[in-house]
Amino acid sequence: MSTKLIKKDSEFSEVLSIIRAGRAKAYKAVNVALIDTYWAVGEHLSRKVADADWGKGVVRELSDWLLARSPDLKGFSASNLWRMKQFYETYADQPKLAAVLRVLPWTQNLMILGQGKRPEEREFYLRLAAKSHWSSRELARQIHSAAFERTVLSDKKLAPAVRALPQDATGVFKDSYLLDFLDLPERHSEADLQAGLLHNLRKFLMELGDGFAFVGEKVRVQVGNQDFELDLLFYHRDLQCLVAFELKTGRFEPAHLGYGKPDVMKRAA
Repeated sequence: MSTKLIKKDSEFSEVLSIIRAGRAKAYKAVNVALIDTYWAVGEHLSRKVADADWGKGVVRELSDWLLARSPDLKGFSASNLWRMKQFYETYADQPKLAAVLRVLPWTQNLMILGQGKRPEEREFYLRLAAKSHWSSRELARQIHSAAFERTVLSDKKLAPAVRALPQDATGVFKDSYLLDFLDLPERHSEADLQAGLLHNLRKFLMELGDGFAFVGEKVRVQVGNQDFELDLLFYHRDLQCLVAFELKTGRFEPAHLGYGKPDVMKRAA
């Protein structure tokens, strides 16, 4: 390719970047307007039902009337109108979540609304989905794999050394990690596990959670006159520290926590 063509391709790419950025901004604006509309409709329905003016029959009539008056309207079935009411009533007293609710598409809001059992669970998924830019498929996977429960359990088991970090480590680690994407046989070696994680690094990082960045594998660390090898090493941006993974496929033993080499774990943590 000639220098002239390369330059033109680069200049054209700049225009494409402008278009994509504009479309992304437009999508966000449309989504915010849509969520605001559903919120306002939900608020109106909630007030009407509370005043005993409307019931499910009236809402069904409203849905039919809207469809008859504006056939191009989508998303205003009787069941969806009731979801708007539930959406408003669920978050009306939680203004701190207003911005997050408007970042996520309606589909993801409904997933969290329908499957989140407690306010703290819904907030957990709302914030993580927004921060990590999860797709609806990934959000469903995280909910079905009980990411909230696994994270809450892990927070209760944080080691004293981790609790002593100047940054808050709650919500960073999970009590267990779902690695179904590896598709490994029931009996596999630690080498197979490590190879599978590296081959599926993007999915592994998604399962670890937001903030983790891969540093390397088989990282050698020298402590005094001894050399140690860390299976996997990550850096966590929010905690501003290194996190070492020692992979084991057998039964958990206390020594796996690094009691035999505390200096190494201290440096890696």
